[in-house]
Amino acid sequence: MRTANWTDSVSVLDRVTAVFDAFGEQDEGLGVSELARRANLPKSTVSRIATDLVAQRFLDRDGDLLYLGVRLFELGQTVELPRRLRQRALPVMKELRDVTHQTVHLAVLDESDVVVVAVMRGEPAFRPPVRIGGRLPAHATALGKAMLAYSPHDAVVRATSCGLQRRTAHTITEPPTLLRQLVDIRALGFAVEREECALELTCIASAILGHGGLPTAAISVAGTVGGLVPDRVAPAVRAAAATLSRRLMASDS
Repeated sequence: MRTANWTDSVSVLDRVTAVFDAFGEQDEGLGVSELARRANLPKSTVSRIATDLVAQRFLDRDGDLLYLGVRLFELGQTVELPRRLRQRALPVMKELRDVTHQTVHLAVLDESDVVVVAVMRGEPAFRPPVRIGGRLPAHATALGKAMLAYSPHDAVVRATSCGLQRRTAHTITEPPTLLRQLVDIRALGFAVEREECALELTCIASAILGHGGLPTAAISVAGTVGGLVPDRVAPAVRAAAATLSRRLMASDS
C-alpha cells in the first residue's frame, strides 16, 4: 500500500506504473481525478503522464475517460510469442550447439530489427555481439536476412525504407544489393553473414516458418571467422529450423 508521501523519492517509471496499476479488471474507463486518487499522485502529475501515454497509445482517451491502450495489448502478444518459442526451441538449440560446438541464437523480426530471445553459448572464444532481449539491424545479420527472405514485400520495404545502417566495412547498405541477396537466401534455405554485423564474427541462419510460409523466427549458429565454416554447419542449421517449423505449426493446429 502506497503511503501519502510515497511520491517524494519515486522515479518517473514508478509513477507511470502507479497509473497503470490504478486500472482494475472491471473498469470501463477512469477520469484523471479517479486515477490520481487510486495512484496516490497529484492530479496535475497524472494529467501530464496520461497525455504522454495517450500520445504513445499506451492509454486511449474517450472524452474525459481514459482506458488501457491498444499498444499494451500489442506488446502482450509479442511477449507470448518469445515465451512459446523458447520452450520449444531450447532442446533443438542444445542439439545444434552440441553438433556444431558453436553459439546458437534464436531471434524474431521486429520491423527493421531482430530481437534475440534466446542464446546458447558454444565456442568459449566467441563473444556474442548482443544479449537476450537485445536488438540488431536485420539487414546486417544472418538472422534478419533469413526472415526477410520469406517476408511479404511490404515488410521488406518497411525494413529498408529508413536506410541501411553501416556497422562495418562489410555491411550491405544498398537496398538493391540486399534484395538480390534475399532471393538467393530463399533459394538456398539459409543466410550467411560474414563480418557484416561485427568484425571477426560470422553467422549462418535459417528462418523458422509458420502457416502460409511466413517467418515466425530464425535460428542461427555464430562464431569466429576462423573457427566457423559455413558450408559445414548450414545443413544442421537448416534442419534445426525445419524441425522447429514443424513443431510450432503442430502446436498451433
